[in-house]
Amino acid sequence: MGFLPRASAQVAAAARSAAPRSRDFALRGRVWLCHGARVGISPKDFEQLQRRVSGAKRRPTATAPESSPTASAPAHQVILGVDPSLRGTGYGVIRMAKPQPATLAQGTIACPAGWERSRCLAKIYATLRDVIREHQPTVCIVEGLFFAQNLQTALIMGEARGAALVAMAEAGLEIHEVAPRKVKQAIVGYGAAQKLAVAKMVQRMLQLAELPDPDAADALALALTHVQSAGRFTLAAPKRL
Repeated sequence: MGFLPRASAQVAAAARSAAPRSRDFALRGRVWLCHGARVGISPKDFEQLQRRVSGAKRRPTATAPESSPTASAPAHQVILGVDPSLRGTGYGVIRMAKPQPATLAQGTIACPAGWERSRCLAKIYATLRDVIREHQPTVCIVEGLFFAQNLQTALIMGEARGAALVAMAEAGLEIHEVAPRKVKQAIVGYGAAQKLAVAKMVQRMLQLAELPDPDAADALALALTHVQSAGRFTLAAPKRL
């Protein structure tokens, strides 16, 4: 039975000779992890490779469902556009239809120069309130603020805008504003377009029999801009108030 000690000695010698190789392999593995860029593999990729070799299953990656900008937005069928001004506030109501929106109402709230400011503001509020009650819009687009060199002009415009906003808010409408330059860009394709160019394009888009009043045309252009921003054309979404 003298061969047993020799076999044990051979096994022990083999284990001792394998130990440096295993340590060397582990060391190389650590070097690969720390210096993955040198061999063209990152530490993360090396770990994934180890899991695949060992048979470990890859964790499924959760992906968020795709959503479009207008997927959650409500579909407004009747839209009111308002261009506030103390002496001539324009308004326009359109209804979504095919092949183009239909005009329900348009006009200018004219206030004579001799009227007191408070009387003009009351007429703006009352007229818009009646328009909203008659046509039942669900969203209103108002012209955004602009920079006026005259402080008095800016204050008067702000008051007219406030009277219009009160009528909209009282009816519970969703209110958005669009800068004048963006409206012109959306309707005419030129941000510095003149009022006449806007009116002619609005007449063409809505197939109106007559050229609308400049203030009413601006209001209709606001409503059309909202239609475009809702998904028919590429345009930045109006700012909600």
